[in-house]
Order: sequence, then C-alpha cells, then structure tokens
Amino acid sequence: MIWANLAVANLERTQKFYEVLGFKPNNPHTSNDLVSFFFGENDFIIHFFLKNILESNVKDVNFGDSQISNEIIFTLSAESKEQADQWANEVESAGGTIVSKPTSFGNNYYGFVFADPDGHKFNVFKM
Repeated sequence: MIWANLAVANLERTQKFYEVLGFKPNNPHTSNDLVSFFFGENDFIIHFFLKNILESNVKDVNFGDSQISNEIIFTLSAESKEQADQWANEVESAGGTIVSKPTSFGNNYYGFVFADPDGHKFNVFKM
C-alpha cells in the first residue's frame, strides 16, 4: 500500500475545500490530528495532518512552507477541456488559488495548476 501525508494549518478549512471539490472522505482515518480523502478511481489516499503532528510523528523531518515551495505535485486527470475548465471554476469557488490558468500546450495537452488553501499544488491535465 502507498498513500500520501501532507502538512496543513487548518483541518476544518482543508476538509471543507476537498469536500466542495467532491472528493470522498476517508472517515475512519479522520481525527483531531488529520483529515483523509480518497482521490481517483483507485482510491489513492491522502492524509492531511496538522503540520506539528506530522513533524512529531515523522522524526527528524521538517516540512517546508508549501505556500512558497513545492514538496510534491499531484496530477489529476481531466476527461475533456470542459471538465478541466469546470474544475478551475470549482477550485476558485472552494477557496483555492489558480496558479496557472487553463491553457493548451504541447501536442494536444490542456490543463492548469491550482493550490489548495495550504499551498499544496495540483496539476489538472487533459491528454
């Protein structure tokens, strides 16, 4: 098994953001220290831990400020340009930030990058 753990500042804000975008909560793993969601058709799990909890659980690892640096970028697949555009609108409505606006690039590619309220970056990509 593999899953991701990301550091956040505010669990309630994180939970609301990803619920508005339609991700399925992984409720058995939600607590006062983290919120958890399933992503994609294969239910990839991302746990969003309060930063101080994650740093105390993962010894001798410091997590940077995700507002100014990238620890990782996830790519979410869009089925069409229209779906990518819809995602961009939903991200903004939910309180996220569009880092790069939806655009065509390369050989029939289309997409954009957004940041959640804690600055974690996601790439929405249509091939």
